[in-house]
Amino acid sequence: NPFGLDNTVTTGVVSALGRDINGFGGRIIQGCIQTDASINPGNSGGPLMDSSGRLIGVNTAILAGGGGGAGTAGNIGIGFAIPVDTVRRVVNQIIRYGKVVRPTLGINVVDDRVTRSVEQQLRRNLEGVLVAQVVPQSPADRAGLNPMKLRPDGTTILGDLITQVNGQPVKQVEDLLSAIEEQEKGDLVDLTIHRSCDPNQVHVVSVRLVSRDDLEPLRNQSRGTAWVPQGRNSNVGRSRTLRDFPLPWQ
Repeated sequence: NPFGLDNTVTTGVVSALGRDINGFGGRIIQGCIQTDASINPGNSGGPLMDSSGRLIGVNTAILAGGGGGAGTAGNIGIGFAIPVDTVRRVVNQIIRYGKVVRPTLGINVVDDRVTRSVEQQLRRNLEGVLVAQVVPQSPADRAGLNPMKLRPDGTTILGDLITQVNGQPVKQVEDLLSAIEEQEKGDLVDLTIHRSCDPNQVHVVSVRLVSRDDLEPLRNQSRGTAWVPQGRNSNVGRSRTLRDFPLPWQ
C-alpha cells in the first residue's frame, strides 16, 4: 500500500468490460476490466477479486483527474485490471520458460502511418495490415505469404494485406499484434488475406505459430523490402533495408 496501510481491501463494482488502455511503450492493453473499486497509485499488481474471493484480474492503472493514464491525482472511481485469462497465460509461460514466450508469424509489417500514405497514393482503402517482409523458413514463408517487392525500375509491388485473424477483423497493426499474442507457440491460426492488396483475390491461409526466439537468427535474411513513400502524389517508393528502417515484427 502506498500509504503504508497493509492488508487493505476496497470494494466496488465491475463497471465495464473490454476496455482498451494505453500501456507503457505506447502499446495498447486490450480487453481490460473497468472497476470503481478504489485503486490508488502504487496499487498496481494487486488482485481484483469477485465476491467469492476468486481472482478475476490484476490491477494495472487508474484514470487520474488530470487526464488518461495512471497519474498521481488519486483515484476518481475509474480503474483498470488485466483479465485473469491473460494473467494466467503469461504466468504459466514465465513458470515454464522463465520468460514470456511471444508467438510469431515470421513477418515484418508496414507501419499504419505508411499504410495510410499508400492509401492516398492508390486512392483506395487498405483496411488491414500490409506485409513488408517475410522471414525465410518462417510459418508465414511456408504458408506462402507475399512481401512487398521492388521492381527494377524502382517502383514497388505491394505485398499481401492481412484483414482477419481467425475471423476477427484486423484494421491496424495493433489488432494483428494483439490477436497473435493471445495465441501460444504451436497454435494454428487462419489468416484472411488480400493477395497483393487485391480485394478480388481473397484467400484464407493457415499458419502454425512459432516463438520469436526461434526466428531471431533468421530475421536479417527477410525477403521483401521496406518501403517509404516519397510524396503524396508519387507512385514510386524508396527502398531501404530492415536495418535502416525497423518495421513492426509479427
